[in-house]
Amino acid sequence: MHVLRDVSLTINQGEVVSIVGASGAGKTTLLQILGTLDRPDSGRLLYGDTDVTKLKEKELAAFRNRQIGFVFQAHHLLPEFTAVENVMIPALIGGVSQTAAHSHAMELLERLGLADRATHKPAALSGGECQRVAVARALVNNPMVVLADEPSGNLDSQRARELHSLFFDLRKELGQTFVIVTHNEELAEMADRKITIKDGKNTE
Repeated sequence: MHVLRDVSLTINQGEVVSIVGASGAGKTTLLQILGTLDRPDSGRLLYGDTDVTKLKEKELAAFRNRQIGFVFQAHHLLPEFTAVENVMIPALIGGVSQTAAHSHAMELLERLGLADRATHKPAALSGGECQRVAVARALVNNPMVVLADEPSGNLDSQRARELHSLFFDLRKELGQTFVIVTHNEELAEMADRKITIKDGKNTE
């Protein structure tokens, strides 16, 4: 059984693209393939000139760490670490020095209005604050793209709007590319493009 069939799309640098569709349509599967967490059975996935479907697992993991940021519905912060430590983790995995990783993590937390919460652990942060920390973590390696899977799904309407505005602010300030799977119609319509997945195929 194929979840996706004949999907073809191009995402440009600096775009905010939403992916919508009914439950089970294949949205999350598409995001996992875009994020190199799953490999497609056929076809190619190009990041610039790099066909990531041809990379070996170790190369793929390094590419994913450097070039792809992830934001999930649940923030997935590590509870034993502070906000700034959580943000630093992908940079440290990528071989960045602790001093440089801490400096950049603090810059991001300040940009996201969380500098005064940097030393707090997730249990001491609100849901909205945790999700902004997760966004900072996704950005710490200056990735080519940030993939978000229902990023505001666990937030109330006010916090959801704040998070949505944050994505567009970051696109404006950093030129960041976002691909967002969402059931939130408001967010979907805000995007530069809305891609609908139906019966495993994409339409715009």
